[in-house]
Amino acid sequence: MDTTNSTKTPTSPVWAILRNEKPHRFVYAPNYWQWFTHRLNHNNVPKEIKHCKTQLDVIQYLNLDVFSRNIYSDPYKYWFGGLSAEIFDGVESREMSHQDGKDISREKIYNTKNGRLTERLRYVMNESTLVTEKYLIDDYKNQLAAFKEFIQARSWRFDAEKYKTIQNSVENRGVVIAGELCSPLKMLHFYVGLIDTTYLLVDFEKKALELMQIHEEQQLELLKQMLQAGVKVVMSMDNLDASFHPPDYVEKYSASFYEKASALAHQYKSRFFIHACGQQKANLSLISSLGVDGLEGLVYPPLGDIEMEEALKMTHDRFIITGGISAHETRNLTEKKEIFDYVKNLFDRVRPYSNRFIFSASCNTAIDTSWETIKHFRDAWSEYNS
Repeated sequence: MDTTNSTKTPTSPVWAILRNEKPHRFVYAPNYWQWFTHRLNHNNVPKEIKHCKTQLDVIQYLNLDVFSRNIYSDPYKYWFGGLSAEIFDGVESREMSHQDGKDISREKIYNTKNGRLTERLRYVMNESTLVTEKYLIDDYKNQLAAFKEFIQARSWRFDAEKYKTIQNSVENRGVVIAGELCSPLKMLHFYVGLIDTTYLLVDFEKKALELMQIHEEQQLELLKQMLQAGVKVVMSMDNLDASFHPPDYVEKYSASFYEKASALAHQYKSRFFIHACGQQKANLSLISSLGVDGLEGLVYPPLGDIEMEEALKMTHDRFIITGGISAHETRNLTEKKEIFDYVKNLFDRVRPYSNRFIFSASCNTAIDTSWETIKHFRDAWSEYNS
């Protein structure tokens, strides 16, 4: 069934899944954020969608569902967010950006009483991706006082009107996720880096725990603002990979936040998700036990370490998992029959869990994915989605 040129907007079964009901068909909510931005950056948007200006336009053209935390995000500025303003009390902050060849370099500077902190990000145009060139903290032994001042000075203000406008633009295709949060451990990853976070926790664990506790309280306050504004799905953008979030770290540094955030979301009849990436098997039972409602982007073999149906079996009976298409599939499955066979096999395996499964990209759609491959996946979903 070809729905490309259909003018009818479907009533999305996303809401049925959020109510833990079996939808009348599989939800298909792909993530074209980086893929479409890359095509725009290099002026090679397929002719068929030349009229599209945004990722949402592409999703609407293909007549698909929306379950997204990056419909509203600016890919040139950060990996997530865009609904919350970061505010500092007592710390001067400024941001500068400039073109560096084809790339965009952005520097954030914070003047504290204990010294200047600088973070530098680069948007790499050839790959349409954002990378960290300089972490905010690159000498934690000498910057801990400034780091503490930075953390204490922060707060966030959620833009409820912007959220409502974006949700209204999606109409009845699905749900805009407020992906504005991160766990205390992920906060250290962002500001200190993966490797130095480990050293910091060994050398100055007590001081690091104090910073993480402050961050947790601030994030829960932001979460409360989002829930009071009527947000129905929130997400912590943690790249929950056991390689960097081993179970003992999760239990010690993140479990409190996950459990409190989940409980708070449930008070408002909302759902709390975590962005997943990489290996998940070691953490799944623990994450499920904390009341978390789901993972975005489960990665399965050969890139991950657990099959989709196995993950659904290991988690509680309201736990939602999104995924099913990784870069491995979009790069290696090029023929229509291969893609149709893959989707049919996947749907047959997860059909008993259709109330907890959302068909999507595991993390993103690879930038080198062909337009024909995207349409083949759409058509296979249309063929087998009931």
